Amino acid sequence: MSEVTLLELECEPGPAPVSSEQPFRVALSFEVAAELAFELDLVLDFVDEERQVCVARRQYRSEGRDASWLPRGRYRFEAWAPRLALPPGNYRIQVGLWHAVRGRPVAAAERGLPCAVREGAGEGPSPAFELTSLGEATPVSALSWRRGGGDWFHKHFDHAARTVMSYMLGDSPLLDGRILDVGCGDGITDLGMFVRRRPELLVGIDPFRGYERLLETARANHLPLERLPDGLEFLPADANAIPFPDDHFDVVVSWGSLEHIVGGYARALDEIRRVLRPDGLLFAHPGLYFSDIGNHLGEFEFARREPYVHLKKSPEELRRLVLGSEPDRMDRAGHVATPAEYWQWYTELNRITVRDFERELRDRGFEPWRAAIRTHERVDYTPELLPYAMQDLAEGELYVSAYNRKPARR
Repeated sequence: MSEVTLLELECEPGPAPVSSEQPFRVALSFEVAAELAFELDLVLDFVDEERQVCVARRQYRSEGRDASWLPRGRYRFEAWAPRLALPPGNYRIQVGLWHAVRGRPVAAAERGLPCAVREGAGEGPSPAFELTSLGEATPVSALSWRRGGGDWFHKHFDHAARTVMSYMLGDSPLLDGRILDVGCGDGITDLGMFVRRRPELLVGIDPFRGYERLLETARANHLPLERLPDGLEFLPADANAIPFPDDHFDVVVSWGSLEHIVGGYARALDEIRRVLRPDGLLFAHPGLYFSDIGNHLGEFEFARREPYVHLKKSPEELRRLVLGSEPDRMDRAGHVATPAEYWQWYTELNRITVRDFERELRDRGFEPWRAAIRTHERVDYTPELLPYAMQDLAEGELYVSAYNRKPARR
């Protein structure tokens, strides 16, 4: 059975000639038969039948909506407008229901609906869109992508997973092979990548075993998983001693982990290069220490109030602030960190800069492919910040993908 199946399609007005002043509505009911379906989209093309030209396109996703995923169940897409803003003529409304399979767009259903307009009114408002659940399906409002950017599960399962695979790795065919995540944390990003792409193997390593709560976290977020999918594995391994042979992986991922490796990350980069096949792809998103949020203390009110607080305060004063405050804890997939843990994480941070990180990659034979740098709109210098380079203070986040240009083994 197809993952997404059209159940019913309704359209107002119908094929009879109508005035453009009449309300317009398309309603499409569909069923998700698989455990999960991804990147759901409704597309409406208004085609002039005489000229066979699309005169207007309206799309759920282009309207700022994002149906990142739906669990098994029945749902309904609707689009409506107070009037049909088209000149007189005969039209075909081409309705398309789309989703993604292994990162690639697939048309689940396409239907053409005739529509004749006898009066024209020129421009009008674009259709409004809505996606709702039917019957016993999980309410759309309860899903992570509807809860917004502040939601921990959304940040990792939706945002991070798609940023890695599509934005930075370009949906490369290498993602169908073997993937390693170095410093996988709670494993939510890995789960998001695996269920979307279904690679041959995805292994997450992290000595702190946060991934042991992954199934519980997934179920709490309405993912219908009884167990982890075959091919998704986790190990309590150290990035400085990756327990796999040379050239074993097609892709290596590191999201927000290299800055946390105690004593530096040079050995970890060497290990990543070793286990990554020649011409394999690396994605890295290392935390930048000299950024305004480079201290990783954003859950403390004093850090949000004073950017670059870790560069302005003495270590003693900063320690007093951390240990003497209670953070506004975000949901970390069940882990409740203490102020002492936050202080430990801060003191272990590697002082990564874009300039140094690029040099270290190039020195190891990594060839940059894509880079994205988020910069701060403005840096307001204070006396404490004067010793620091403008570039280091202004660079907020780094995302980079690179090919491993090492010689193939003979």
